[in-house]
Amino acid sequence: ASHVVVSLVKNYPNYLIINLDKLDYCASLKNLETVSEKENYKFIQGDICEPDFIKQLFETEKIDIVLHFAAQTHVDLSFWHALEFTYVNVYGTNVLVAAAHEANVEKFVYVSTDEVYGGSTDEEFDESSPKRPTNPYASSKAAAECFVQSYWERYQFPVVITRSSNVYGPHQYPEKVIPKFISLLQQNKKCCIHGSGLQRRNFLYATDVVEAFLTVLKEGKPGEIYNIGTNFEMSIAQLAKELIHLIKKTSSESEMEHWMDYVKDRPTNDLRYPMNSEKMHNLGWRPKVPWKEGIKKTIEWYKENFHNWKNSEKALEPFPVTEPIAQLSGP
Repeated sequence: ASHVVVSLVKNYPNYLIINLDKLDYCASLKNLETVSEKENYKFIQGDICEPDFIKQLFETEKIDIVLHFAAQTHVDLSFWHALEFTYVNVYGTNVLVAAAHEANVEKFVYVSTDEVYGGSTDEEFDESSPKRPTNPYASSKAAAECFVQSYWERYQFPVVITRSSNVYGPHQYPEKVIPKFISLLQQNKKCCIHGSGLQRRNFLYATDVVEAFLTVLKEGKPGEIYNIGTNFEMSIAQLAKELIHLIKKTSSESEMEHWMDYVKDRPTNDLRYPMNSEKMHNLGWRPKVPWKEGIKKTIEWYKENFHNWKNSEKALEPFPVTEPIAQLSGP
């Protein structure tokens, strides 16, 4: 989201861009230093789960367009904190969309994920594919989508939903797989791989996703859903090898294996999320940044900026991989 904010501030000097952020553990205002002094940028610290605060924000700031990125997003953590994910992602979204509707906002973009489709080995998902989420994070995003969509069905409130592939690039808190592996290797630690490592993921560079959101803001039709995907796909084991090759300067299979540590898999780990993004292509958007270029820039950025977060070291700890989802005991 910080990339989107920076792009909007720089490209739309006549618009006031308001950045609302709770500043949770994974946030860093350093990501916005290039625009923090700009006249058309305003930062407000606040929580989407506080209805009175959000209502007042819409009343005082006269907001006319909303891009809703705020969410708890870490899949491994969601197995341990399912209720917190539900609270932030579902209740928080409900608070925000209700306030935006009351304020007669012109467009409300809800940023969802390819994970709402569940995994697939061969079937390519389009926007009409059924939602079959397999983890608490994806389930909370799917439920939030339903709330957002209901405002279109009931009130014709101009909502747009996006579902994107995995995003990588500078600014990302290093709990996510690419910055995590990069940072571990840069500190001479091994990449920690769940299960077989054969799970495949589609990776989109941050600036390509920014272009997608700017396209949706201009061209996206109210009530529609848009897949923001890429055909570029790689297994987690292959990703680790690629990063080992680039950072440790080795092509030896045995040396690569030395830097890979296989651990027990998480309770459910979807194999693939293949998406059809034809609808976005029809709006004029396609990803442009080749993997080799994007990953090189990302590696360079983390070399200099790993400590942009107070708790960045904590992000590199292996996550627990098994825990029941239920957190409430019955009577």
